[in-house]
Amino acid sequence: MENLILQIENLHKHYGTFHALRDISLCVGQQEVVVLLGPSGCGKSTLLRCVNGLEHFESGNLTIDGEQIDSHFKDWRRIRQKVGMVFQSYELFEHLNVLDNLLLGPIKVQKRKRDEVEAEARAWLAKVGLEDKLHAYSSELSGGQKQRIAIVRSLCMNPKLMLFDEVTAALDPEIVREVLDVILGLKREGMSMLIVTHEMGFARAVANRIVFMDKGEIVEIAKPEEFFVRPKTERAQKFLNLFTYHS
Repeated sequence: MENLILQIENLHKHYGTFHALRDISLCVGQQEVVVLLGPSGCGKSTLLRCVNGLEHFESGNLTIDGEQIDSHFKDWRRIRQKVGMVFQSYELFEHLNVLDNLLLGPIKVQKRKRDEVEAEARAWLAKVGLEDKLHAYSSELSGGQKQRIAIVRSLCMNPKLMLFDEVTAALDPEIVREVLDVILGLKREGMSMLIVTHEMGFARAVANRIVFMDKGEIVEIAKPEEFFVRPKTERAQKFLNLFTYHS
């Protein structure tokens, strides 16, 4: 695949004697959305955290926006300006209002001008339907609103790649859609994304490719229409059957 924003090669990660990631090789192209699926504990979130430097990996390489990163790499603060990550928890600063939450990273880390960043923040808030919450505090926002603000905060850093780790897991079912719609909008705008989710319908709608993991390994990679209709591996078939049963 040409025009890669992320390439992962032979990545291994251990927690003590537990082999959490086993020889992971995966790529994400420019403007591509890759969705990671698999049972809890299979390594999906750990993989995202390795890509963003929040977890150390023992061997293998990452290439992010053309820059190669090995297990000895140290300058993650600079790389995180290219790779935005949104978690289950919103991690907003409760003592700051929405605008100040959005301005903090671009001004303090990227040393950008306040007027420029504020204009960008206002534009993003308008896109996600929260332009009226500019001066609100975290305690005044719903869970869905907080998660959309967390997404906008990452976008204000102008990342090349966005990582989403189960961003709807902590939300009430009736407000999940408003967050998923924001991510679908990012896809339409051409944002490269690596997403962990248990929302199967959303995964099918947003993904260019599905990566199915189990026990720290990549078991299957397929286009969504192939994966959800005709999974190639027995393990993926069992996973989908179990999910269908419970839903």
